[in-house]
Amino acid sequence: METKHVVKQAAMVDEAVMQKIYLVRGQKVMLDSDLAILYGYETKRMNEQVKRNEARFPPSFMFQLTLEEVTHLRSQIATANVSAKTRTLPYAFTEHGVLMLASVLKSKTAIKASVHIIEVFVKLRAMVLTHKDILLKLEKLEKKQALQDINIKQLLQYIKLFTTEKQKPRPRIGFKRE
Repeated sequence: METKHVVKQAAMVDEAVMQKIYLVRGQKVMLDSDLAILYGYETKRMNEQVKRNEARFPPSFMFQLTLEEVTHLRSQIATANVSAKTRTLPYAFTEHGVLMLASVLKSKTAIKASVHIIEVFVKLRAMVLTHKDILLKLEKLEKKQALQDINIKQLLQYIKLFTTEKQKPRPRIGFKRE
């Protein structure tokens, strides 16, 4: 009974983390404010650590959002933790950036949180791959169905030809009476 509760709780935590992953510039990212909450840091302090270790965070690991992207996140995603009061634009961390944060932030909470976040990213990747497999199978079925539709139409045309074609009178075979 308790294991069901633990599994359910873990699923809820995974779901909470998944809701904090956004698609920006074609990449799955997490915002600095969301990560700071998960890691048990203030956003400002966490970003200070990142700036102190700037070489560890190339643009493929982390980038700053534009004002347009922030506005889009606020309007499209009600759960986005983007405050209108902040003076600086938020940073977005890719999966690799989240992993690098673990090496920069040394607290036990940050390490546990980063491990969990990476596990969620891995689960998301697995789900995407599963969906791609399903989409490929559906495409194959659609192509097969389209081919069968063509064959059925052709068959119906042949049947119509045979049923609508007028038969010529045939000469009688056998004994003829006058």
